[in-house]
Amino acid sequence: MIPLTLGEIAAVVRGTVAGDEAVTVTGPATIDSRQAAEGGLFVAFTGERADGHDYAQLAGLAGAVAVLGSRPTPLPTVVVDDVQKALQTLAAHVVARLRTGLTVVGVTGSQGKTGTKDLIAAVLSGAAPTVATVGSLNNEIGVPLTMLRADADTRFLVLEMGARHIGDIAALTDLVAPDIGIVLNVGQAHVGEFGSRAAIAKAKGEMVQGLAPGGTAVLNADDPRVVAMRALTDAPVLTFGRAAHADARVGDLRLDGSGRPSCTLRTAESSTPLTLPLVGAHQALNAAAATAVGLAAGIPLAAASTALATATFSRWRMELRTLTCGARLLNDSYNANPDSTRAALDALAAIEGRRRIAVLGAMLELGADSEPEHRAIGEYAAARADVVAVIGPDAAMTADGAGERALMLDGNDAATAWLRAHLTQGDVVLIKASRAARLDEVAAALE
Repeated sequence: MIPLTLGEIAAVVRGTVAGDEAVTVTGPATIDSRQAAEGGLFVAFTGERADGHDYAQLAGLAGAVAVLGSRPTPLPTVVVDDVQKALQTLAAHVVARLRTGLTVVGVTGSQGKTGTKDLIAAVLSGAAPTVATVGSLNNEIGVPLTMLRADADTRFLVLEMGARHIGDIAALTDLVAPDIGIVLNVGQAHVGEFGSRAAIAKAKGEMVQGLAPGGTAVLNADDPRVVAMRALTDAPVLTFGRAAHADARVGDLRLDGSGRPSCTLRTAESSTPLTLPLVGAHQALNAAAATAVGLAAGIPLAAASTALATATFSRWRMELRTLTCGARLLNDSYNANPDSTRAALDALAAIEGRRRIAVLGAMLELGADSEPEHRAIGEYAAARADVVAVIGPDAAMTADGAGERALMLDGNDAATAWLRAHLTQGDVVLIKASRAARLDEVAAALE
């Protein structure tokens, strides 16, 4: 974050200062007192279960020098009526101050946002100092927190932008209009809240409509709903995918015995071989997306390929580890929807092993499609795994679809116990579910 005194912050957010106005914030903002950084700003929200103001002193011990909150705290505090609005206003002000020389990249899509964001950050950081969303902090609070990590040295700011309602992405692009906006796909994630894929497409299209003047849209050439977003803007458009006309194109795709993809990346001017240190054929498409963003930012294909070859992901996303028993664990437990679960199951099937085990929990927010989608995933899993272990009653229809290959387990403790008792040398186990199922606990117990 750029250095700002509390007096300056108060003027920006129209708040008052309880304490010393001359205190200067030099570090990033956080809403978690345990993650407070030296010189940072602790943002105190009052929630249903906890009141952030009660943790201000702990944030101070961790290094924070000030608080943004709705009442005074033991630390010098900028007091406002609406903390979320003030956080957003401050973030918009900071990025506006930095905008000359700063390129903002917005990333959205129904699935693959976080992994592709990580690949984009790898490509851009090879060229210049880059700040990117940590994990999946992609909502009305997470985006401004990421914006406030930018400083005078930052040249690329990569912002993952999520949505659960029409208008969510528009609100985020109102805070900061992307110079490069990428739409990955229109899938079924949150279809229960949106109501239809058409509504999801409308929400994701807000990224294209919210571009900064002179910006560039990057669109998935393989997804008709995304390609149609070209009509939403007069801005230049770059595409990515396996389609022959894509500007960043994947060809010659193949997988090794660990499910890691190799391919040829092609543009109109050149081509280069690429082997990714990531699991799943779909990662090659994500790499093409990152390459297209790189092209929009002026980064040559060869440089993008070099960066992608050593890229890493945020945790709990297609992590392949070898367990002490000799089995291999594919931990994709952070979240799940039908499309991402199929991609993970394809990756499981591609990994060489003695026996393949799919541990699947519930996929949430599917609305009226929940039962048929879970059943369909069960059928898909049964064609790719020897055992389909289904966790919890919310995923019961997955077991129904998997038929004789299904194993129904009551919860995470039961899943951990069964896996510990049955995993042996050469087995490969996938763990996948929506975040609320907390199957990362099962993966952690095995590791």
